[in-house]
Amino acid sequence: MKQLTAALVSSSLLAGGALAQGVQVWPNGSRPSAKGPEAYFTGPVRVDPQFGGAEQSRVTAGHVTFEPGSRAAWHTHPAGQVLIVTFGSGWVQEWGQAKREIKTGDVVWIAPDVKHWHGATDKTGMSHLAITEVVDGKNVDWMEKVDDEQFAK
Repeated sequence: MKQLTAALVSSSLLAGGALAQGVQVWPNGSRPSAKGPEAYFTGPVRVDPQFGGAEQSRVTAGHVTFEPGSRAAWHTHPAGQVLIVTFGSGWVQEWGQAKREIKTGDVVWIAPDVKHWHGATDKTGMSHLAITEVVDGKNVDWMEKVDDEQFAK
């Protein structure tokens, strides 16, 4: 995930290393897509950085696309997370609770330090905007992967 945070930071810099003042536009295609790292995701996942980085803002956002059956590992966020489902349907689950279906247009709030996962259902893909705040240089703490048995429950 450090690679993704670094990509967000570097995408916010102009030639010469200075940040733009006032209004800045990042043209479509100027922030390259990244494959979701295998250590943190099961199945095909694509992350498209939207904005953020320590020099620019305390807030980061990525548009994450999950193929059917794909999901994030269990993880927490030091300042919580907002998910805005932009396409399809998926699941989100808090540790020790039943998984819940999420669909296009749903907004999900995950409180700070709540262990959870999210991803596509077994039959449909899902995309969401993931918005997190950076605290002491990080926005996520990754844990173990969601195994097939947990995913099927």
